[in-house]
Amino acid sequence: MPELFRFFGIRFFFFSNDHLPVHIHVKNADGSARFEVSPLKLIENKGMKSKDIHLAESIIEENADLIIQKWNDYFGEK
Repeated sequence: MPELFRFFGIRFFFFSNDHLPVHIHVKNADGSARFEVSPLKLIENKGMKSKDIHLAESIIEENADLIIQKWNDYFGEK
């Protein structure tokens, strides 16, 4: 399970068997969520608070190019 980074207690990662479209999983002490990266879209939320969802969205938006690059490096997609 490749972890990309952690910010403010939120972990951002892929599962090793993930699939398209490019998306990222986030997890904190309250729950987890999944976001499509481009365009940025919340796909699933399991218990994360609204303020943490908004924070995660901001971090994903700022790091979208890096997330896509890491996805392509790991999964071999172009």
